Amino acid sequence: MTGMSSLRKILLRKSALPVHAIISVLVMILVLVSASPAWAQEAANESVRQNKSFLSIREMLAAGGTIGYVIMFLSFLMVALIVDACINLRKSNFMPPGLAEEIHQLIGAQKFQDAQAVCQKHPGFLSRVLNAGLEEVPTGSFAAVEKAMEDAAVEQAARCSRRIEYLSVISTLAPMLGLMGTVWGMIVAFMEFELKANPQISELAPGIYKALVTTLQGLGVAIPAIGALAVFRSRIEDLTSEATLLASHVFSDFRRALMHRSRAAGRSPEKSL
Repeated sequence: MTGMSSLRKILLRKSALPVHAIISVLVMILVLVSASPAWAQEAANESVRQNKSFLSIREMLAAGGTIGYVIMFLSFLMVALIVDACINLRKSNFMPPGLAEEIHQLIGAQKFQDAQAVCQKHPGFLSRVLNAGLEEVPTGSFAAVEKAMEDAAVEQAARCSRRIEYLSVISTLAPMLGLMGTVWGMIVAFMEFELKANPQISELAPGIYKALVTTLQGLGVAIPAIGALAVFRSRIEDLTSEATLLASHVFSDFRRALMHRSRAAGRSPEKSL
C-alpha cells in the first residue's frame, strides 16, 4: 500500500507540472486578449493625433487670416500670368510660319509696300522687326535698316519681358507678406500668453503654429513664381535672338543688291552700307 501511495504521489507530481504550465499560458493569453483593446485604442489615438498634425486646406486658410487671403490672391494672379506666358511665348507667335519666306520674296521683287502690308496683317515679333526695317529701305542704306531692326527687336523684347516681370514682384511680395503675418501672429500669441497667471507651453503652441502658416503660404507662392520667371526669361532670350537672326537673313538679298549697286556706281560699299 505504501508503494502504491508513493507511486501515486510521483504521478501526481509529474502531472502537476503540465497543469501549472497550461494555467500560466492561459493566464498570459487572457492578459494579452484583455490588453489588445487598450493597445488598439492607443494606436487609434496615435493615428488621430498624426492626422490632426496636418492642417487641412480650410484650416490653413483660416489660420492664415486676412494676410493668407491676400497671399492666395497673389497665387491666383501668378497662375494667370504663367498661363498667359505659356500662350504668348510660343514660336508661332514670335515667328509666324511662312512669313519670313514671303517677305524675302517680296523684297527680292522690290515690292516693299506689299511686304509692309503683309507684316501688318501678321502682327508679331518678327513682323514688327521686319516692318521697322522696311520703313528704312527708301534711305538706300542697309546700316539704317539694320539699326531700325535692332531697335525694334530691343523694344519688342522689353515689351515681352515686361509682362512676366510681375512674377518677380509676386515672388518678392508673397514671402514678405508671409513673414509679416508670422510676426503679427507671434505678437498676438505672446500677448495672450502674458495675460494668463500660470501659462502652459501647450497653450502657446497653437498660436505659434498658426502664425507660421502665412510664411508657408508665402513661400509656396514665391518658389514656383521664381522658377517660372527664370524659364520664361530664358524662353524670351532664345526666341528674340532667333527672330532677330531670321530678320537679318530676310534682308540678305537686299544687302547684296546694295553692294552690287554701289560697286557699279564706283563707290565704296562701306559708305552705302
